[in-house]
Formats: sequence, structure tokens, C-alpha cells
Amino acid sequence: MFSFLGALAILILGYVFYGKWVDRYFGADPDRTTPAHSLQDGVDFVPLPWHRIFLIQFLNIAGLGPIFGAIMGALYGPAAFLWIAFGCVLGGAVHDYFSGMLSVRHQGQSIPEIVGHYLGEGSRKLMRGFSVILLVLVGVVFMMGPAGLLANLGMEGVFANKSFWLAIIITYYFCATVLPIDKVISRIYPLFGLTLLIMAFGIGGTMLVKGLPIPELTDTHLHHPGGLPTWPLLFITIACGAISGFHATQSPIMSRCLANEAYGRHVFFGAMVAEGVVALIWAAAAMSFFPDGLVGLKAVLDQGGAGLVVKDVSVGLMGSIGGMLAILGVIACPVTSGDTAFRSVRLIFADAMKLNQTSVTNRLMLAVPIFALGFALTFIDFNIVWRYFAFSNQALATIVLWAAAMYMAHQGKAHWLVSLPATFMTAVCTTYILMAPEGLGWASSTAWPLGLVAAAASLVWFLARARTVPSQQSQQSQQSQQSQQSQQSQQQKGTPYEPAG
Repeated sequence: MFSFLGALAILILGYVFYGKWVDRYFGADPDRTTPAHSLQDGVDFVPLPWHRIFLIQFLNIAGLGPIFGAIMGALYGPAAFLWIAFGCVLGGAVHDYFSGMLSVRHQGQSIPEIVGHYLGEGSRKLMRGFSVILLVLVGVVFMMGPAGLLANLGMEGVFANKSFWLAIIITYYFCATVLPIDKVISRIYPLFGLTLLIMAFGIGGTMLVKGLPIPELTDTHLHHPGGLPTWPLLFITIACGAISGFHATQSPIMSRCLANEAYGRHVFFGAMVAEGVVALIWAAAAMSFFPDGLVGLKAVLDQGGAGLVVKDVSVGLMGSIGGMLAILGVIACPVTSGDTAFRSVRLIFADAMKLNQTSVTNRLMLAVPIFALGFALTFIDFNIVWRYFAFSNQALATIVLWAAAMYMAHQGKAHWLVSLPATFMTAVCTTYILMAPEGLGWASSTAWPLGLVAAAASLVWFLARARTVPSQQSQQSQQSQQSQQSQQSQQQKGTPYEPAG
């Protein structure tokens, strides 16, 4: 229990102290006009109260990630606590904060445009394609999953038909993608966000009151029952509770609603820490609830997946009320990530095409083909394709971190708070794709050192490129010197309006 409580303390203190330091170091300016005001259009750019934005952002980035990912990551034992705590504070929260605040500083632009600004046009095009594929996959899978759950609730007739629920969900997704953000999303998301938080804290509180045997970091005998190595698989399995590139595609949605930069830490850094708390609770519950420990957890996962674990833990700890909350959470979480996934795709295309979105016609012009593609993909088996999602998610986060590090170099500030997590995630992603069965399948003895070499090479490349980038301060100084030289030259030579002498 002490390891769990220690990790929880790291998350809370990380938000209070490290989050404040990151906010100050970034240079959040409460007097700076945000795009929510300067570009207010009543559709995407709409100033909203920060607490409402926090709940929307929290639900946008959470989905099933901090629950299902944490449950599967719990198979690696208490090491998951360390990754969730330190990964969230030092990596994920920093990633989310920069992706949101850089969008604020760049007129609410989507993440591919921001990456392109700091890493070049090639990176911009790569991120556009990468983000769209990732988001469409998220949207499609989060159509099919909830539809299947709703069809199996024990109802009869049309309500037991998966196609019926799929049609309902697609209709809702379309409305949430096209309608102004304050008409649908800002009205229902806070309620769902509170439901997810209440569910998590209910599980956590009951777990502590009942004194479940939560493993400690000193229990070194605990290993993955399937024999899978902790490095790098743990760091890919638990994504949304620690660091996730999907979040970078969601943060710009809220950056267009942020009324003041002073709220950036609460919304972007804070929502990620809240997600880390949820992931930590579910990881601890999954490790400690089943009689046979990690072996028992694996048996349930093999039988019915993470959804069955959620049901067993919720009903076992909180009774029938917990079971009802579990069903609501498992259904609401993917739905409220799927709709904003499609909305993000619309915004990415709009930014790339410079297409104004105040017009309903323009929004429909983008949304209709996006949903036609999404609907067509519901007929494809994603069991194989989905294996690549976790890797793609972390690779996206890595690219965003490097872009944020380059931003700090542009500002003439120390970039280590971003470049170090970027280096670490480069090692994780490279090692994973080299040794994973869906990757190259190489032996760990080869993949591990090559992953470290790739990380070191990326850092060297970044440092070399950062030296060639004039900082904002040096650019301003150079411009000031040029202006002074121009004034001196005019005073010496005279001008048609103000002759010298």
C-alpha cells in the first residue's frame, strides 16, 4: 500500500510544484489575448470557464485508456506505479501542457501545423497523415466497442441489435463533430467526466478501506505471468495514464476555448495528472483484487478482457451500484473520445486547407467524407491493425515532445524539461518496434542497445539543430540593432521628410 500511496503523492505534488514550474518556465502570460477571444466564431473558438474545459479535456484524453491500459499494465507488477507516477508528471503532463499551450500561442492550430512550424514541412505532412489515421482508428473502434456493449445489456428486440446502436452512435458522433462546441460537447462532457472521477475514487477509497493487499515495489518476485519483459512493453501498454500522443490531437480543441493563459496549467497539466490518478487506482485494484494476484488477473483478462476485470472489480468492491457505474463508464468513456477524435480530424483538414469553419457548408464538406470512411472501416477486422495503435500513439507523443523542445530552443530557454522525455520515449518506441512480434521481432539483446543508440542519435541531432536556431531573444536583439543602425544612417544621410542638419 505504501508504494501506491507514494505514487499518488508524486502525482499530486507533481501538479502543485512541477506543474507550476513548467507553467512559469513556459512563460504563460495572463495578459495575453487568447484565440478564444481574438478568433471567436461561435463554433470552435468559444471562451469557456476553465473548470468546464478541464472536465472536457479530462474526458477527451481519458476514454478507456487509463482504465484498460492500466489494467493490462498491472500484469507487470508494482513497476507500473513508478511509470504512471513519473511518466505522467515528467512526460505526459509536460507533453499535454505544451501541445495545448503551443496551440494557444499559434492561434489554436492543430498539432500537425505546430510540429511543422518547429520541425519542418516534412514533419508537418507526416504528422497530418499520422494523426488522421490514428484519429480515424480511434473513432471507428470507439463506435464498435460501445455498440457491442449496449447490444449485450440483456435487452430485447431492436435494442439487442448492434447495428441499431452503431447507427445511434454514428449519428451522435456526426452531431458532435459538426455542431458548435458549446451546443453538445460542453453540455454533456462535464457530467460524464464527473462520473468517471467518482467511479475511480469510489474504487480507490473502497480498496483502501477494505485493505486489499496492494503489492509493494519491494516485492521483486512479481513478474508478468506471461513472461513478457517490462522494458519496453510496460511503457507502451500504459499510455494514456502516463503519456499519450492521442492527447496532443485533443488539446488544440480546448486551446480554442481557453479564455486566459493562466488557466493552462489547470486544464492541460491538471487533466493529465487526474488521468494518472485514475490509472494508478485501476492498476492497484487490478493487482490486488483477485485471489491469485497477477496470475488471477491474467486468467480473467484471457477470459473476457479488461471489460470483465472492470465489471468484477466494480461489483466486488461497490456492489450493484458499482456495477452500474462500471457499465456507464465503460460505455461513456469510448463514446466521448470517439466523437472528439472525428472533430479533431475535421479541424486538421480545415487547418491544412485553410478552410473557414464558421460556415455549416464547409463543416459538412469535411465531415461527410470523414464519416463515410469511418463507416466503411467498421466492416474490417481490427484485431491485427489495433496492435499497432499503442506504438503509433507513443511515437506521436515522441514527435510532439521534440517539437516542444525545439520551441524552447527558439525561445532561448533550457529545453531539457522536454528534450529528456523526448529522448526517453525515442528509446521506448525504437526498442519496441525492433523486438515486438508485430514489428521486426528481434531479440532483446539486439533491440535494447539499438534503442539506446537511436535515442542518443536523436538527442545529438536535436542539439546540433538547436544550435543553428537563433533564439527569440537574439532575433529581437538583432532586429533592434538593425533598427538603430537604420536610424543612425538616416540621421547621417537625411531623409526627404527630415533632412540632416
